[in-house]
Amino acid sequence: MTATVRPVDVLRLHFGDAVQQNVMLAPYTSARIGGPADVLVMVKSATQLRDVITVLREGRIPYHVLGGGSNVLVSDRGVRGVVVLNRAKEVRFEGGDQPTVWCEAGVVFSNLANRCASKGYAGLEWAATVPGTIGGAVYGNAGAFGGDMSGNLIWADLLTEHGVEKYSAEQMQYGYRSSVLKRGDGTTVVLSALLRLKNGTKEEVSAKIEEFSERRKATQPPGASMGSMFKNPAGDHAGRLIEAADLKGTRIGNAEISRLHGNFMINHGETRAQDVRALIRLAQETVAQKFNVRLELEVELLGEWDE
Repeated sequence: MTATVRPVDVLRLHFGDAVQQNVMLAPYTSARIGGPADVLVMVKSATQLRDVITVLREGRIPYHVLGGGSNVLVSDRGVRGVVVLNRAKEVRFEGGDQPTVWCEAGVVFSNLANRCASKGYAGLEWAATVPGTIGGAVYGNAGAFGGDMSGNLIWADLLTEHGVEKYSAEQMQYGYRSSVLKRGDGTTVVLSALLRLKNGTKEEVSAKIEEFSERRKATQPPGASMGSMFKNPAGDHAGRLIEAADLKGTRIGNAEISRLHGNFMINHGETRAQDVRALIRLAQETVAQKFNVRLELEVELLGEWDE
């Protein structure tokens, strides 16, 4: 009888101590919610990310890539297969009349925006309050304060089923919080990106970031959350609809629809993912009943769920 080769053994053969078993994912998400990954492998460069994904694909081992964990709700039962934790964070600036920044997909977007400010580069001020990583922002066309990834991306290096390919912003087919990747089967992985910047001054860029940060603090709740829970329906705002449905402050377990902003759900400590999921259903059903609007999730549900 042939012994079954376990995914963890395959990965450890190639990547050693970067591979761990039965790791709780809650600490790796902005909401601090979620059960264990069967296997977790941490990568620290775009090259290592490419190599890990290639090994997983060759072994037909199911996987998910996790960056900042800001737009994801991990189930209480956790994630089967392998979770690849992307900590690839190299950054390279190029000056001149049309400055750019190249960054690996694990770079924290808000940190990058502040690094740009420290060098007097403008164009990413809107991203200073955006949670998550460059990879997630490229994948989901992150945006805030009138800016979004589609306006800054020159190209992204993607690991597709055909190998590493360069995709321009046009090829990404960006829409509101959407892209060709997000509408796809989830197997394409963002490795790095080149972003368009503008020349400015440290003072001007820092002042704009401070203005956006103050506006964000005034309108969005502090504490552990997944960020915006629902996409804004055409011509309206999910938060307004949830408030109009009288759901702000509604609580199930330790999960609460924020009293400050209806499109945020807050973890008050030791919150179960199933309680957040129950709040999601309540918001969708109530808004649909009262206003005939179906709220569409902006957050991705990851792991095993009871339907």
